[in-house]
Amino acid sequence: MIELEGLTKRFADGTVAVDDLSLVIPSGTVTVLVGSSGCGKTTTLRMINRLEEPTSGRVLIDGDDTARRPPHQLRRGIGYVIQQAGLFPHRTVLDNITTVPRLLGWKRARARSRALEVMALVGLDPALAARYPAQLSGGQQQRVGVARALATEPPVLLMDEPFGAVDPLVRAQLQVEFAQLQRRLGTTVVFVTHDIAEALALGDRIAVLGKGAHVHQYASPSELLADPADDFVRDFVGPGRHVALLGLAAAGDVSLRPASDLPADIALDDLPRVDAAGRKVTARSLLDAALSAPSGYVAVVDDGEVAGVAHLADIAAVGHREPAG
Repeated sequence: MIELEGLTKRFADGTVAVDDLSLVIPSGTVTVLVGSSGCGKTTTLRMINRLEEPTSGRVLIDGDDTARRPPHQLRRGIGYVIQQAGLFPHRTVLDNITTVPRLLGWKRARARSRALEVMALVGLDPALAARYPAQLSGGQQQRVGVARALATEPPVLLMDEPFGAVDPLVRAQLQVEFAQLQRRLGTTVVFVTHDIAEALALGDRIAVLGKGAHVHQYASPSELLADPADDFVRDFVGPGRHVALLGLAAAGDVSLRPASDLPADIALDDLPRVDAAGRKVTARSLLDAALSAPSGYVAVVDDGEVAGVAHLADIAAVGHREPAG
């Protein structure tokens, strides 16, 4: 667990980048700091591994004050991934990934073995191990950056807009792969982005930050979409928040009607069907299907049988539902 207690950063020119920020980041989760440029999110991230020293306040990791540890020692136990990977251009992929293990005194054979292991973990062909960063695509470079950060199995991973410099298709693929990887590893991740869609896709909890890293809301993606704390959050999330919420809600959250309740002029066999059996299907999937039908109805199939039907109004109700509790 990471705890930020009254964290403040005032630069020499008087600029207050972070002003009295307190936040608890649960262990094993992805916490996203999201906000516009200049709001202090990157400065906050850099204070966690002491690339920036706080003017006041504390950072605790599992109850230990990070200020009591030498910075270089602290950083070797925290993975750090930045935009455009930040790789050493004169070192091969293998040498980039083994940087921290070698600094920690690992023998070359062990470090090499671990490098190849994490390359496989992030979807990199081992044949790339001898290449240099300039010989890789943008997506491959980002994978190397993640592999390097994971080489020593750090309990904490800091990521500063890591996918911002790649094209949208590669970015979407990297987001999916990262989410799957984090669930497998259970690493505590603090992720910085200015993109609310990315925050909603990756975050277990999202902190929406304003000027000076003021926390306007700290909540789960569904809570953020269903119940914005103030106008700042509502504007930041955007007008499509109800539709976005459908992408987080399960199809099972939609109240189904019996097929017998269909209007007389609508035949069940004419409706688009969404199979909800054996895989996670979101309410957004039902919405897309219902929008394709002239009647606005969709049939939901479970275990080969029609479990019921849903109208656009039934699906939209989920997007406007208040969060539980």
